[in-house]
Amino acid sequence: MTDGTPLVVVGNPGNRRVDAFRAAAEVGWPGQVVPLPWRELAAGPVRLPHGAIVRVDSPGEDAEVDRLLRGAATPAAHGEIIGSAAWYAGLRAALARLTEAATAAGASLLNDPDDIAVMFDKRACHARLAGAGVPVPPALPSPPGDYRDLRALMRTAGWSRVFVKPTHGSSASGVLALEVAPGRVQATTSVELAADGRLFNSLRVRRYRDEREVASIVDRLAPDGLHVERWFPKAGLGGRTIDLRVLVVAGEPGHVVVRTSRGPLTNLHLGNDRGDLGAVRAAMGEPAYDAALRDCVRAAACFPGSLHAGVDLMIGIDWRRHMVAEVNAFGDLLPNLFDHAGRDCCAAQLHALCDGRFDRWRAELAVAAARRGWAG
Repeated sequence: MTDGTPLVVVGNPGNRRVDAFRAAAEVGWPGQVVPLPWRELAAGPVRLPHGAIVRVDSPGEDAEVDRLLRGAATPAAHGEIIGSAAWYAGLRAALARLTEAATAAGASLLNDPDDIAVMFDKRACHARLAGAGVPVPPALPSPPGDYRDLRALMRTAGWSRVFVKPTHGSSASGVLALEVAPGRVQATTSVELAADGRLFNSLRVRRYRDEREVASIVDRLAPDGLHVERWFPKAGLGGRTIDLRVLVVAGEPGHVVVRTSRGPLTNLHLGNDRGDLGAVRAAMGEPAYDAALRDCVRAAACFPGSLHAGVDLMIGIDWRRHMVAEVNAFGDLLPNLFDHAGRDCCAAQLHALCDGRFDRWRAELAVAAARRGWAG
């Protein structure tokens, strides 16, 4: 890496993600940091500095960006879950414009647009991971068209407990942990069902036991696409369910946070707590913990054009089995979390860039892919 190379950050100005990365870049990057607001990229073509390196951050938490990506005339109401398929189409179009701009400027992208697109398509991501031998929960082979279809597919599969996820959602928005039994239905979710039938992403997790309400939620989400996985029972510690967010940077799983919850949804923004990683490692044993981290690296390697990937890892109730639930394109918002060298998530990424580790990792993955091709 040479001094003076501009680093372009695609993000929402003033957002905590962008602020954290720019603060790290002030001490960890030898060149200029250039902002590129998502509002510009979502609205049309952009230009990049010649030879720039480009980081793509999350387009979330900006109502106007959301409106532009959905191609809607007016912004959505605060927290409203709407138009995720249109949003995804807008995201792909914006990333295609960024790719064109990068090609014209001889710029390099730290997040491959195809990688981002697959990570934001839960069905495609699940298929890519499964194809690479990464352990993932079984999933329904086709998306349900509505609640009645969902129940029929569950009966055919013999499943009574599933996670229903919007294909293009994030941050647990629209996710339902669904349990069914004769005469009983329960859906645990952060979805708030309004009186007029609209859905909102709430910070309060609630349980719906009225099947008509559950059906109304699923029917509202289904047209934009659903991905349904069999419920994988997760380990518990201190009376709380746990899973792990593992941030893999250029092949190294240096940042791990334990997410704990009293229910099945462990996302920290839902009021859940960080747990004790040492206690988790002790319960698993080092061989099982190391094997789980290796699978996180394998999951990240499915996205070889991405400097980082946030892997959500579920540990089984026996503390030995594990499954990868998701891989997140923007899963590095983990404040006050440090690796063995004392680097936070942003500093670790900048270090991997400056010392060439990201380039070496991509080269190793390319060689491995070529060898698999020769063997085939």
